[in-house]
Amino acid sequence: MPKILILGGTTEARKLAARLAERKGLDITLSLAGRTESPVAQGVPVRSGGFGGAEGLARYLTDEEIDLVIDATHPYAARISANAAEASRLSGVAALALRRPAWEAVEGDRWTMVEHAGEAVAALGSARRKVFLALGRQEIAGFEAAPQHGYLIRSVDPVEPPLAVPDATYILARGPFSEEDDRALLVAHGIDAIVAKNSGGQATYGKIAAARELGIDVLLFRRPVLPELPSGTSVAEVLALVDHALAPAEKRGV
Repeated sequence: MPKILILGGTTEARKLAARLAERKGLDITLSLAGRTESPVAQGVPVRSGGFGGAEGLARYLTDEEIDLVIDATHPYAARISANAAEASRLSGVAALALRRPAWEAVEGDRWTMVEHAGEAVAALGSARRKVFLALGRQEIAGFEAAPQHGYLIRSVDPVEPPLAVPDATYILARGPFSEEDDRALLVAHGIDAIVAKNSGGQATYGKIAAARELGIDVLLFRRPVLPELPSGTSVAEVLALVDHALAPAEKRGV
């Protein structure tokens, strides 16, 4: 029975795991980093926590006799993606990737691309603004360098410790978020700037579309460079790659 390890944490990873689990004769494990306190139910066996870098992941692939590893992590999980590619090389286990396409600017978007929180802080300027931080808990700490702004922070889990600024509002919520709901949120809090990652997909695009309509500035973190692996941009494309990777050598033309 072929064994597949999916490195997850995204909606696509969960959907991919569910589609593969529908097939008979596959042993699927979904690996989560463990950063979310109450992850969505996955429907397949789940492993939580890190592996100990590329070498640790390579050992896991070998010890567990994994036949295929699929990197379906977040587009900004660059370290995990690099470890997956290196672990594949070290272990000889085949690797695939699900790479979610980035959003593309359209007419009316007021985007500024930044590398990191420090650059975003500089781009916001010195005058007070109302800023929606649509970022993970690991990225928002850098905005303590600009305490003059008012911040709205939406996250799945509580931000601990809270941001050390005088004006911060916290909302606990899990996507997807509709354009209508995000428009109402931005208006209710008087937001004039959004800082976010170019995550791609539809689950969090509502704020981008709402910002366009409202004329709100959007500061987007540039995507990191990820290792080159055979990849698809959708669950369907990756399923086809899985079929090819697990096919007998003679059917693959090897």
